[in-house]
Amino acid sequence: MLEHQVRVHRSADELPREEQLAWKLAEVATATPPADQLAPQALRMAANRVIDNASVAVASLRRRPVAVARGQARPHVLAPGASLFGTAPRLRVSPEWAAWANGTAVRELDFHDTFLAADYSHPGDNIPPLLAVAQHAGRGGAELLRGIVAAYEIHVALVKGICLHAHRIDHVAHLSAATACGLGVLLALDPATVHQAVQQAVHTTTATRQSRKGEISSWKAFAPAFAGKAAIEAVDRAMRGESSPSPVYEGEDGFVAWMLDGPDAAYTVTLPEPGEARRGILDTYTKEHAAEYQAQAVIDLARRLRERLASPADVREIVLHTSHHTHHVIGTGAGDPQKYDPEASRETLDHSVPYIFAVALEDGTWHHERSYAPERARRPETVELWRKVSTVEDPEWTRRYHDPDPARRAFGGRAVVTLRDGTVLEDELAVADAHPAGARPFDRDAYTHKFRTLTEGTVPPGAQDAFLHSAERLGELDAAGLAELFPAVDTDALDAYDATLPKGLF
Repeated sequence: MLEHQVRVHRSADELPREEQLAWKLAEVATATPPADQLAPQALRMAANRVIDNASVAVASLRRRPVAVARGQARPHVLAPGASLFGTAPRLRVSPEWAAWANGTAVRELDFHDTFLAADYSHPGDNIPPLLAVAQHAGRGGAELLRGIVAAYEIHVALVKGICLHAHRIDHVAHLSAATACGLGVLLALDPATVHQAVQQAVHTTTATRQSRKGEISSWKAFAPAFAGKAAIEAVDRAMRGESSPSPVYEGEDGFVAWMLDGPDAAYTVTLPEPGEARRGILDTYTKEHAAEYQAQAVIDLARRLRERLASPADVREIVLHTSHHTHHVIGTGAGDPQKYDPEASRETLDHSVPYIFAVALEDGTWHHERSYAPERARRPETVELWRKVSTVEDPEWTRRYHDPDPARRAFGGRAVVTLRDGTVLEDELAVADAHPAGARPFDRDAYTHKFRTLTEGTVPPGAQDAFLHSAERLGELDAAGLAELFPAVDTDALDAYDATLPKGLF
């Protein structure tokens, strides 16, 4: 591995492009080997994530933000164009608008993959823009897989090396850079073009984390779709020979100097050498439950504790000892009263570990719709239990969260349940059951089961089979065959629902 040092430089230094992080990212990405030379495990995992994205996208088709994004994309018809989840196969729109609509569908339920290190990420958000451009540009499944593996590699490297959340910067700034790199690989662009695209993408997608604070709005689903759309536009502009703000990371008025640790900052981004295997995607993990990733192990822990509890009504207090991130982002350390509000939005409840633990303890399960239903959140006994749950930061769990060894890294916590009679129940879980180091790591059968479960009643069994067959042979698909990655649904019913929504400009 190569360790690239990132620090701020004055304009007078005239930092050579070859020493800029954006150039290094572009150089490493475009050196990604052809698909037939990539690790088979990486290619298979990339296909798994295509299946996972389709699963959660189809499950969200009737949710309002997804319908709105679909409605915004529909008028932008273009040939050859790209497909949209939930529309007739003959409809093709411009790739940036397909990335917008499909990216929103993938992200809406907060139910696809994750990678956590110095920062946070959902690297599956790279796939919608890559798939859209592959369709429009006539690239096949092998090129798409190569682009996905490259995007994941860059995304994982940035998330390991540069923390955004400490400065309340949303994690999509890393996403846009990774997507631009993946697009460069997909399209076989030269490093100079990708370098400029990365710089524009980062410059235009740096936003605050207010999108994940307080009363969380539907923008949480749109944010990665916006980053994907911006990355496509950045690549298009760079292909036309235009330059971008440079050096975007190291400049004295740039990303690091003013958005992150300041003029004296120094970061280390570790990147693979040209001939080194691209295995970053294998470090990432998929959600079994539709909730923020730190809640995955908490749900499994609550289900386990439920077996030792006669009744949740017996609980006097529950304290979750966990990492800094879990405590301050989805726990009581956030200081958000909305995390205890029965009228809170689904997006807010998704980021409330007290709510999630209470419901999982009561129900012994977690469902992507029923567990967030307004009537579920307002249930009096649930509200009573919910308000007995709090979190505290435990330095040991914070240390384990940041352990450099992925095999020892932990995203869970320890629950201390005090009953009304004074009895104390304790249990802990380091990682979710579905984590690669967990009790039941996700494999192809698990991805298939998730797809069939989430698409039941929406995608007919025969169409489910057809999609899974195409995903299994993704590397063999030609450009026309990529349309098979959009499962067939009842588009007339969705069109009727979309027609009930307010109209915008398009």
